[in-house]
Amino acid sequence: MPQTQVRQKPLPITWKSSNKPGSPRILGINPWIYDFAAYNVWSRPAGLLTCLEMLWRAGCHTALMDLMDKELSDEPWPAVKPSGNGHYPKVGLPKPFLLRQVPRQYSRYGIAIQRAEQALLDLHPKPDLILITSLMTYWYPGIISAIEMVRRILPAAHICLGGIYASLCFEHALKLGADSVISGPMERPDNWARIWGILGKPPPHLPENAGMIQDTSHYQRPDFSIIITSRGCPFKCSYCASPRLYPCFCQARPQWVIAHIKAEYGRGVRDFCFYDDALLVNPEKVLYPVLEFIIGSGYSLRLHAPNALHVKYLTPESCTLLKKAGLVTVRLGLETINFTDRRDSKLTDMEWRQGISNLLQAGFSTNELAIYVLAGMPGQKDRDIELTMRACLSMGIRPELNHYSPIPGTPLFSRALEESDYPLQEPLWHNNSLWPCVKGGFSWEKQKHWKELKLKLAGHGRRKSFAPGR
Repeated sequence: MPQTQVRQKPLPITWKSSNKPGSPRILGINPWIYDFAAYNVWSRPAGLLTCLEMLWRAGCHTALMDLMDKELSDEPWPAVKPSGNGHYPKVGLPKPFLLRQVPRQYSRYGIAIQRAEQALLDLHPKPDLILITSLMTYWYPGIISAIEMVRRILPAAHICLGGIYASLCFEHALKLGADSVISGPMERPDNWARIWGILGKPPPHLPENAGMIQDTSHYQRPDFSIIITSRGCPFKCSYCASPRLYPCFCQARPQWVIAHIKAEYGRGVRDFCFYDDALLVNPEKVLYPVLEFIIGSGYSLRLHAPNALHVKYLTPESCTLLKKAGLVTVRLGLETINFTDRRDSKLTDMEWRQGISNLLQAGFSTNELAIYVLAGMPGQKDRDIELTMRACLSMGIRPELNHYSPIPGTPLFSRALEESDYPLQEPLWHNNSLWPCVKGGFSWEKQKHWKELKLKLAGHGRRKSFAPGR
């Protein structure tokens, strides 16, 4: 069981005032997670923070209610690691009827419902519009709970639902009880006009660089912050929804990112997490200027990259700059060691080995690295997973199994529909904790098998070594 901290005094929801009197008041809500497992890997509702930022620059008063952050909580919170990540508090719940046979505990993660209700009651003035965001498609029960809470406290409030789930499962999202549902980014002209139409006002011009800046100032006692240098991804992997959510790959202006880092550093933040899907693409445009600023500033930061870095772009220059700037959490995307029959076109065997070599030559140790290995893909054989784990461990690098989640609208989803034992039209079955495309689904016995195999292979791998340039 995770240890808990000393109880902290909860902070109220506060308005970030606009300089325009009589402007609309917009409250953003990040809802609870309902799942079998959840862990705070430097988690922030980046899309919602982006919306609040552009609305504030357009003249609105904005506020944030993050039900997954400890600032609102009046109860002890599981200990946060020095780097800022850690466990969430949770309350065990009955499993949804459809998942009643799943041999795992279902829980609500985040602050207590009673505390959330009180925080909303204490908010003055009341909002003119409430934006509720969404992330994983199978977390929609938490959205339902958030909507029901708002209806109890603010029955006349207009609730607008957006985010990833709302974009990928739009028809399903329409049934949850929100007054309106928006698909896609708010900065899209039709969505921008619709938001202002709900407020009964003509839409102002979109602020400069709309969609590329996140307002993290709503967190008053932050343990970490986020960095986003781009949105979207130029790759078209068959299992990934990024091209559907952000059809264009767009990069921020480096001065905006640097200004954000300066502001957060001034508030005492020392841990920053990269949220990019394609951080290393075109690095000379944004990433290199940002890293050079960090190095030249003398800031002592810890940088984290939990979204898998593209190994083919790990050049000697990028690895050296990342190391000097303070990157300490390095997660790499391998997916499979089978370079001749892949579901992506991101990597060759030569690129894979050269990327690892460049990291080691830049001063990273194998203990600092971990490699994501995709498991539970439609048609995937256990032998493929084992060979990939063996290849990682032969280099002395820890593999982390990343179980496949079927995502509507992706090219691979149609095959997942054919091969899964479950009705994937229902978003609850998208949950990767269920292993939805593995015959028979999740089992503790099979999970034990993978853990024991990893330990066995790790012992064998320690007797080998991977030298840079091999």
